[in-house]
Amino acid sequence: MIPVKQLSRRDFVKTSGLFVLGVSMAGCSRRDKPGITATGSAEGPWSPDVFVSFDADGTVHIISHRSEMGQGTRTGLSAIVADELEADWGRVKVEQAMADAKYGNQNTDGSWSVRGFMQRMREAGATARQMLEQAAADQWQVNVTACRAQNHRVLHDASGRSLDYKDLVVAAAALPVPASDTLSFKPSDKFRYIGKDMPIVDLDDMTHGRAGYGIDASVPGMKYAAIARCPVTFGRVKSFDAEEALALDGVQQVVELPAASPPALFQALGGIAVIADNTWAAMEGRKRLNIEWDEGENASYNSDDYKEQLRSAVRQAGQVVRGEADVAAAFANAATTLDAEYYTPHLAHAPMEPPAALASVTAESCEIWAPSQNPQSIIEAGAAITGLAPEQVKVHVTLLGGAFGRKAKCDFVNEAIILSKSIAAPVKVVWSREDDIRHDYFHAPSAQYLKASINSENAVDGWLHRVAYPTINSTFDAGAKRPASWEVGMGAVNMPYDIANVNVESAEVQAKIRIGWLRSVCNIFQAFAVCSFTDEIAYARNKDPLENFLNMLGPDRLLDFEAFGQEGVENYPFDTSRLRHVAELAAEKADWGRVLPEGRGLGLAVHRSFLSYVAAVVEVAVDADGRWHVPRVDIAFDCGLAVNPDRVRAQLEGSVVFGLGIARDSNITATNGRIDQGNFDDYQVLRIDMAPETSVHIVQNDAPPAGVGEPGLPPIAPALANAIFAATGKRLRELPFGPRIAA
Repeated sequence: MIPVKQLSRRDFVKTSGLFVLGVSMAGCSRRDKPGITATGSAEGPWSPDVFVSFDADGTVHIISHRSEMGQGTRTGLSAIVADELEADWGRVKVEQAMADAKYGNQNTDGSWSVRGFMQRMREAGATARQMLEQAAADQWQVNVTACRAQNHRVLHDASGRSLDYKDLVVAAAALPVPASDTLSFKPSDKFRYIGKDMPIVDLDDMTHGRAGYGIDASVPGMKYAAIARCPVTFGRVKSFDAEEALALDGVQQVVELPAASPPALFQALGGIAVIADNTWAAMEGRKRLNIEWDEGENASYNSDDYKEQLRSAVRQAGQVVRGEADVAAAFANAATTLDAEYYTPHLAHAPMEPPAALASVTAESCEIWAPSQNPQSIIEAGAAITGLAPEQVKVHVTLLGGAFGRKAKCDFVNEAIILSKSIAAPVKVVWSREDDIRHDYFHAPSAQYLKASINSENAVDGWLHRVAYPTINSTFDAGAKRPASWEVGMGAVNMPYDIANVNVESAEVQAKIRIGWLRSVCNIFQAFAVCSFTDEIAYARNKDPLENFLNMLGPDRLLDFEAFGQEGVENYPFDTSRLRHVAELAAEKADWGRVLPEGRGLGLAVHRSFLSYVAAVVEVAVDADGRWHVPRVDIAFDCGLAVNPDRVRAQLEGSVVFGLGIARDSNITATNGRIDQGNFDDYQVLRIDMAPETSVHIVQNDAPPAGVGEPGLPPIAPALANAIFAATGKRLRELPFGPRIAA
């Protein structure tokens, strides 16, 4: 064989001649320092809060307990602490937390990080600030109310004296920690970092190739594993012959993993693992395994047949999950009725970094390095697999090279734990792109049926919406067949229109492959249906789509959360005036109503999800041969307080690219239980030459912060569909549209 040289990903990039220009942020790249362990556990001379510690020189270490995947969580949460602490950002070090219940919820999904932890981060900063102010007051023998912190110093305005934080650390450490109900907080007009554009703290490391992702994890003596998994979900190994694989240079052994059984949970899928001393040998050895599979009952799964099953389900009455007044009477007495069906396929997460994890299991410990969105779940899994106590399981959270919900499931981590325990050595499991796409927790396909009645006064007075899709709950309960209340609450039950007669119904269907949450979850297909159908109603009523939306939305009001879905929490009322405002703002910025050349059109879609309000206006250009592209997208976005507007804009721009990719190409199909796609040649994401000019218009207000990473996605596909109709008169009701509109 040709000798194999183990080459890191970044070494390959260096040798390939790539030039990257990086921007340095002094004091923000991650380094190991005395007083701070490599795991991010604060051990400085003073730690007034689990999230904050100080070195003797006044350096502040802030622990980020949420996972960073490019969304800017490390920066946003740390900036909140630093702002309330009145810290000099140049003297702040951000450290990644290990998995530990002391930090609270570490499951980084649901656009939850800032809205769920802003107040807790403010408390951490305020605690340290007040103790520093008290330490200075004691030294000067003045009342603490005469002292104030500012930019890493405590000032006494009356005398002009000041002390750097480094001069107060020892004294502050001796003080009692104030109770949370005695803390004072900065007014919003005094914020220094919150609400201001800030580059992410990982930028320097990322642009210079120093950032550590899961696929980069390494420990001395580790082995590499590639796993052959049954191509059909829950299939099993019937027999295998490892002779050819073991004959390869670098292959050390072959290990069988136990097969998974329903429900999927986060179990390792099972299969045959090739253990080798480098990744190439492991993957080559996998090709030479002669495996006969027992594919099981899911071998009958064909996505085309399943599509018809879903469509059939929504053509008949389902279980009513929202019912108001008398829809049947509204339809019977209508001047006009219209109806439509919409379909969206399975989707894969397809992050740029496929799943990878490193585990080292001994008789005394289990140590893991993984790009996980939910590291505390790995502690539970590690303890169950190894038989160790939870406190003996340590989980290091690396950077995530994309995730979109995939890396909240720890099946790939479990594989590494099982194999390390089996061979008594550290093992890194690396999934190929094909592994990732063919063995995903797929976004559910969906059929949606909508019907509306228009009365003699040209008003919409009846609304019927039926949904059918395999529930995510089937991953945790094999018998689950009906969408959960929180799933239909994402854009179906919480439809905000002022319509007297409403029915929302759901159907039962059985999942055939692993179903999981993907960026924006059920909002994707429910917003596609509702926002597209709203546009169809506009033309049926002979109204401009913007005018029609505002008319259907009705007067400004606060909607009852118990009746309108599952996202309602205290301080987050569903305020239709905010939905109205983003619609009007997006239309204004896009110059809605302007005369366009032939083959061009504007489409509008408006949606609320993850407690944020979003409106998108997509401009499409369709060539004579039907090929289309999107030159411009305008998004108006109201997420309450935008902690880091730079990241908000970046997330909305990413949502546009993600959404257009879903609309144009993304489609997972199955034949005889096997996923047909395997790489970016047949599961395509949007290419750079298709990315539009995107303008993000952030609504500035003092409402509590809401979600950012996910809510920009749902309106994109329906806004595009509506724009294509405006340009061509062709109504598209099934995703993906493909690159060309058929004649």
